[in-house]
Amino acid sequence: MNNAFIQKSRHGLAGKLTLAAVGVGLAFCASMAFAAYPERPISLVVPFPAGSGTDSVGRIFAEELSKQLGQPVVVENKPGANATIAAKFVSQAKPDGYTLFVTTNTSHSAAPWLMKDVSYDPVKDFTPIARGGNLPFLLVTNPSRPYKTVQDLVDYAKAHPGDVTYASGNSTGIVAGGTLGVAAGLDLLHVPYKGTPQALTDLVGGQVDFMFTDVTSGKPFVDNGRLRALAVSTAARSQLLPDLPSMEEAGVPNFDINSWNGYFGPAGMSPDIVATLNTAINKIVADPDVKARLAQLGFDAFSGTPEEFAKFVSDQYQLWGALIKAANIAPQ
Repeated sequence: MNNAFIQKSRHGLAGKLTLAAVGVGLAFCASMAFAAYPERPISLVVPFPAGSGTDSVGRIFAEELSKQLGQPVVVENKPGANATIAAKFVSQAKPDGYTLFVTTNTSHSAAPWLMKDVSYDPVKDFTPIARGGNLPFLLVTNPSRPYKTVQDLVDYAKAHPGDVTYASGNSTGIVAGGTLGVAAGLDLLHVPYKGTPQALTDLVGGQVDFMFTDVTSGKPFVDNGRLRALAVSTAARSQLLPDLPSMEEAGVPNFDINSWNGYFGPAGMSPDIVATLNTAINKIVADPDVKARLAQLGFDAFSGTPEEFAKFVSDQYQLWGALIKAANIAPQ
């Protein structure tokens, strides 16, 4: 064999070995980079004020995520505009896993139908990570009002058209109140608030007559007698509040409105980071002690895969569009 051929072969082999070594090195560096996640604190954006149901639940998840991930998870409240301020902020963040979003159907199912100008796409601009669970809603009134059942409220509102007011602190409250008005043929006056805590304050103070509120926010006021609960907003009774009738049982047919809760990041997140976060959230909802803490707040915790959550979000967007159209709520 001639020497020139041998030299050429050696150079070729050396080149291949060098490229292979570089490839291994890059793969190692990439794996080390991912293994480092998270290497600094994570921001968990909440689209509602402190003291709201999503905020209270989100803080428990933030605490547990900190334990699971070994880094602080810091809650950042960005309330207002039916959760769209926070949604827009998250949609424009870097998809590096350090800006997460705990939100509800308000930003992703309802706001795009309730508002004329929403500057994000609830499906395309986010990475679904995991469902968190459900926030059942209550129909609550001021105890000074003369109605003690849903039928009492309906009868009173029919006898006083345009005089009965309902407050809302989020899209579920808006849609539930509008749906009750259409289903029972009532002329109700809607009074919107920036968030649930402010709406509850005025309801307790007698400035408004009733509202639909999440159990997490409303139950403490019911327990101490400052509000009266008439029903849960779902078609069937809630296991968290088995003594309260459903709206259907209370005489309002085909009434089934529930608020979901879930975790997102900006679009384009690494599947490996999504998997890490999804695993952590599933461990949290499977922990009996954490599940019990959340149940005390009126939150029904459960989760699943990112793929299941993505399909759920897409389906809910269409469902809430239908609910809002049926309630004759025009975009503002």
